[in-house]
Amino acid sequence: MKYDIANIDLATEGKRRIEWADNDMPVLKMVRDRFGKEKPLKDVKMSACLHMTAETANLARTLKAGGADLVMCASNPLSTQDDVTASLVKDFEIPVFAIKGEDNDTYYKHIKAAIEHSPQVTMDDGADLVSTIHFDYPELAKQMLGSMEETTTGVIRLRAMEKDGALKFPVIAVNDATTKNLFDNRYGTGQSTVDGIVRATDILLAGKTVVVAGYGWCGRGFAMRCKGMGANVIVTEVQPIRALEAAMDGFLVMKMEDAAPIADLFCTLTGDINVIRGEHFKLMRDGAIVANSGHFNVEIDIPALKEMAKEVRKDIRKYVDQYILPDGRRINLLADGRLINLAAAEGHPASVMDMSFSTQALATEHVIQNAGKLTNRVYNVSKEIEDWVAQLKLKSMHVTIDELTPEQKKYLASWEMGT
Repeated sequence: MKYDIANIDLATEGKRRIEWADNDMPVLKMVRDRFGKEKPLKDVKMSACLHMTAETANLARTLKAGGADLVMCASNPLSTQDDVTASLVKDFEIPVFAIKGEDNDTYYKHIKAAIEHSPQVTMDDGADLVSTIHFDYPELAKQMLGSMEETTTGVIRLRAMEKDGALKFPVIAVNDATTKNLFDNRYGTGQSTVDGIVRATDILLAGKTVVVAGYGWCGRGFAMRCKGMGANVIVTEVQPIRALEAAMDGFLVMKMEDAAPIADLFCTLTGDINVIRGEHFKLMRDGAIVANSGHFNVEIDIPALKEMAKEVRKDIRKYVDQYILPDGRRINLLADGRLINLAAAEGHPASVMDMSFSTQALATEHVIQNAGKLTNRVYNVSKEIEDWVAQLKLKSMHVTIDELTPEQKKYLASWEMGT
């Protein structure tokens, strides 16, 4: 079995982490149990480009239980947990190509290793796997049954490909599932982003002024957590409805140029490029902290910051580089602009990934069951899958809900009854 990981001897600790996460992923375990009996993915060659965490490992176990011939690689150079990849290789015999801190060349070498598995189905987190297939391995598109995409950034890229007529096989936008973006992005990203920033800096959030760039589900979650910990939160936005929502949620809303001189901490969560730019760095206070929790590090204009700085002090703390400007002001960049919740912390809690990865596994089954019926476009997750995952999650949390009575069902389906 070919693989490329940091250290196979870390497998024992990795297995403990995988099993610990599995304790908090009951819905995915139910899916895995069924997959183990029914084998809906039998002999399907799969390549998955995902954050290599303990939670992801339990998704990999589920896919393999379903019969998939699976190879995995990292979707970000800093998000890999090396002990987890060791356990996947040694204990679960799943080939993995991922090393925490790998350089850009190694990152793409690993993606290409996963593609050379000649997959029929792919699973992506940021669309690097799918885009590399389109650019460098277009002949594989003919055999592709479909792909799943896990992130906002990836869905943006894939919908752009669909719009341009460039998409060569079907994609399920798992990111856009309510059981994913409403919970994973809001509660998962919200908590884990705070966790990553605090681990990297050891700052007290209470009393700090925090700028949240972007008020999508990830931004909402982070803003909520910072507010709950006593921070003064400013939101920057480009979409008027989201800006209005942020204002009505009790946050200050202003342009980045107005927020830059008065904030202590900045975090981008937009999925777009150069949200924090040179003109903003020029206005920041001495000691300002800048982080990103979007998928790619392009949200912060790091080249501009490097060009402005007269000196760069690397690793003044783990995951903290300090850029010293000509006038002596210091700007602290976290994790080289990579997603801070996975670079400096452990990513989303297992409980919330339970829903996202259950949806991933079931969307994979859906693609295989509908082979040849799906066209080359981006699809939403079906309501049946969403409802099933939500119901099982409620059951695992010991939460019960009411059911509509026959009278209520009739009323909701009729129009005759008025006031």
